[in-house]
Amino acid sequence: MGTLNSILLYLTQTAISLYLLLVFLRFLLQATKADFYNPISQFIVKATNPAVIPLRKVIPGFGGLDIASLVLAFALQVLAIASMVLIKYQVFPSAQLLLMGGVFGLLGLALNTLYIALIIMVIVSWIAPGSNQPAIHLVYQITEPVIAPIRKVIPPMGGLDFSVLVLLIGMHVVRIALYDSAAALGVLGVAPWLS
Repeated sequence: MGTLNSILLYLTQTAISLYLLLVFLRFLLQATKADFYNPISQFIVKATNPAVIPLRKVIPGFGGLDIASLVLAFALQVLAIASMVLIKYQVFPSAQLLLMGGVFGLLGLALNTLYIALIIMVIVSWIAPGSNQPAIHLVYQITEPVIAPIRKVIPPMGGLDFSVLVLLIGMHVVRIALYDSAAALGVLGVAPWLS
């Protein structure tokens, strides 16, 4: 692959991945019922509205979930895979590769997003507990629905909360299973969020 193709691949993947992340965060913020009036939430909503609003006319929400955002995230993941294969190998990928890569890519994105949010939460709890930063507030709102059920089973002991550690271990186990499954199906190289 030539230099021009490498640059084109990098720029294309970066643009699609950044917008995909915003769309997925929009889905996640609504699913966790995060503060809509938070400035970061407002930025995400305004940045994704041009693509999500038309989709909502065709794909309604279900059970409090923004299905249109999830479908758009999947479509962006498929577009990222198709563009990567087209630019890198000059062939159009099969429908199976696109669909499986899209599913594994979104699952990997969900794990990565939660993992980063948990790490941020842990670091902030050490250096700035009780911070009122809008970003930190959103991180807590995103992670709490996942941590709360674990905390009910394993309550904090001696001032230490082991629920985050248990969740991180569980996520790593899921990541290993996803990675091995993607490798077995031949979609590992096209699911960038799993690498």
